[in-house]
Amino acid sequence: MKVLKFFFIFLFLLLIIAIGGAAGIYYWAQEDLPSITRLNDYSPNLATTVRDRDGQIIGYFYREKRFLIPLSMMSPATIRAFLAAEDAGFYQHEGIDLPGIVRAAIKNFIAGGIKQGGSTITQQVIKSMLLTPERSYERKLKEIILAYRLEKYLTKDEILTIYLNEIFLGARSYGVEAAAREYFGISASQLTIAQAAVLAGLPVAPSRYSPYTSPERARERQLYVLSRLRELHWITPEEYAVAVQEPLEYKTQEDPSWKTGPYYLEEVRRQLVERYGEDMVYTGGLQVRTSMDSKHQEIADKALKDGLRATSKRHGWQGPIQHLEALAQDSFVQAQVITAQEPGDWVQVVVKNVEKGGATVRFGQYTGLIPVSEMSWARQPNPKIAPEGAGKVTDANKVLKSGDVVWAEVVEANGDKPWNLRLEQEPLVEGALVSMDPRSGEVLALSGGYDFFRSQFNRATQALRQPGSAFKPVVYATALSHGYTAASIIIDAPIVYNDGSGKPWKPENFEGIFYGPTLFRTALVKSRNLVTVRIAQQVGIQEVVKKAKLMGLEGIMEPNLSLALGSGQFTPLNMCQAYTTFARGGTSIRPQIIASVASPWGEQLYLASEEITEAMTSEEAYIISSLLQQVVQDGTGARAKALGRPVAGKTGTTNDEQDAWFMGFSPYLLTGVWVGYDQVRPMGKYETGARVSLPIWLDYRQQVEELYPVEDFSVPPGIVMARVDGRTGRLAGSGTSQAYMLPFQNGTEPVYFADIPEAYSPSGSSNTGGESLLRQIF
Repeated sequence: MKVLKFFFIFLFLLLIIAIGGAAGIYYWAQEDLPSITRLNDYSPNLATTVRDRDGQIIGYFYREKRFLIPLSMMSPATIRAFLAAEDAGFYQHEGIDLPGIVRAAIKNFIAGGIKQGGSTITQQVIKSMLLTPERSYERKLKEIILAYRLEKYLTKDEILTIYLNEIFLGARSYGVEAAAREYFGISASQLTIAQAAVLAGLPVAPSRYSPYTSPERARERQLYVLSRLRELHWITPEEYAVAVQEPLEYKTQEDPSWKTGPYYLEEVRRQLVERYGEDMVYTGGLQVRTSMDSKHQEIADKALKDGLRATSKRHGWQGPIQHLEALAQDSFVQAQVITAQEPGDWVQVVVKNVEKGGATVRFGQYTGLIPVSEMSWARQPNPKIAPEGAGKVTDANKVLKSGDVVWAEVVEANGDKPWNLRLEQEPLVEGALVSMDPRSGEVLALSGGYDFFRSQFNRATQALRQPGSAFKPVVYATALSHGYTAASIIIDAPIVYNDGSGKPWKPENFEGIFYGPTLFRTALVKSRNLVTVRIAQQVGIQEVVKKAKLMGLEGIMEPNLSLALGSGQFTPLNMCQAYTTFARGGTSIRPQIIASVASPWGEQLYLASEEITEAMTSEEAYIISSLLQQVVQDGTGARAKALGRPVAGKTGTTNDEQDAWFMGFSPYLLTGVWVGYDQVRPMGKYETGARVSLPIWLDYRQQVEELYPVEDFSVPPGIVMARVDGRTGRLAGSGTSQAYMLPFQNGTEPVYFADIPEAYSPSGSSNTGGESLLRQIF
């Protein structure tokens, strides 16, 4: 009896010691435990997703390829597969699977070290989010304590959501959404049972069981997961059989980043970094909606590329990409993988033989012929000679020699027979195209150069270039607010100014001649430099600068008279903003590239609003727009008439043809094009805005106009129309030989006829409604 008594006392003491020891170990282990409250605001490194205006994904920014997806959007098969593979009792235990821990402890004891963890999903979340990955009994104990606490702090669904979005599944994919895109090219919401089983088999060893590098092992793991699902009765035998037999096609969802509109996407990235910082952009999982219209953007990119290639050809032959000696030629050709098969595709070729009539070339396993007629443009560059004056190349020996590596365009693919090819070259000249809706400010397309991967410099938003005559509408709009009308007469005659440095400045017209008394309308339509300078001098260059700023121009504007001829420096995007003033009827609107930004949980962080500035009256804006329509009908923008719709526009060309512009707009769409070399230099004789930039503008606009109904410019109520004599600025009479229908603000229209002397007028007053409205500046 005493023995039994001592035995129970001994057991009691052991129990007390065990409890005390356990308590001591618990308090020792939890002393420096991290707080689980961090998991309440789960914010993993997520990829930022950028979409166009219609919701189509155009790119991602990320450091870790992870996309947040709630349980409600995952396919049920995905959730069941991961639970079956990792923690079938997840919804029953309280964070710890004691039988599993015992099994793992026995195996570790037998192995003489830690080989198996026996962790629940809750413990795995703790391990990946709060603890180090080291394998030790101390870390394991901390993991158990924290798992129990986490189960009291978060719901089961919240814990599972974290796990399925956090887990690494190989191929730079974190979370099931990224993995579904990486391995099957679909969203986790679309995964079948068979596909989900493949992903659920990856956590144990993503590299070892990768379906890309180890398809047999991946299949083995998939079958294990499927068998677990069947054993748990989470799928029927029939579903199991179907899943086992389902053929699997492994393919990565194509990353659209930097494909459509790479310069647009780069500007989005730059603005996001400026607003939120780099860390937020690359890890914050922002959901960004832009103003890009992908159809507009694709057309714009191609129009700019084609236009720059055409411009480059007019400038002459830049020479081969490289020259190879005989031994190197074979190696080059054998290493080629030829994907160009369709007419219009480009391919690098090695010149084999050259004769006067053309050159034979090799590429991959094919041969081809470039006749001299397809390289007739390849003259020696000379910016002082226009292409028309240079003549065509008639001897291929003057262009190519054996061993040259050049670009060729496929004219006709002939299989094993020689292909018909055309000599091409990648342009050195660069350009930009910006197209926006002037009503809303949305930038629909933005192309900042020939090739984003050759140069990331965004000429649409970063290149400060002189606009030349494209700036003149600002001067003429300023004049309207200082008493001028479309019928004012200004003298076109030589001018000499001293800029203060002792050097005289003598501006000239492009044609090099003088036209005498000139109608305000004609001076703008024909882009007369001397008249424009006189107007700027009369109204004051500071007034021109003030008007330009009201219209949104933010570039470099030195307050001297050369500014009137476009010596300031502005980006193409900024020039488009200024021209919205005319298209909108007097107000300027800031271009909108980013429409909205939301958090990964859907919380709205930014919503674009229209930033509008009153720059001039609606009547003044309409008068300039009307005159710019006449630029298209009767002036330097005549090529734009091919659009067959109401359109206004202005060309711009700087000294020595260093910059070429065309700014053209309708009420519903405004598009600006700039072309020039990055390192400022002449493009060549007659390489003007009308010849270089306007064709690019027209190519783009002709392809998008079908998206819009025909719309003319609306006439403000304060506008009256009058038929004006082009020589005197008075009302056109019976003897008028050249007359124009011009708009006027009510009360400023001419009142006298050109063929009636002013002395015979009833009042003896001036020609127009106010003395200052008829200008003769000498």
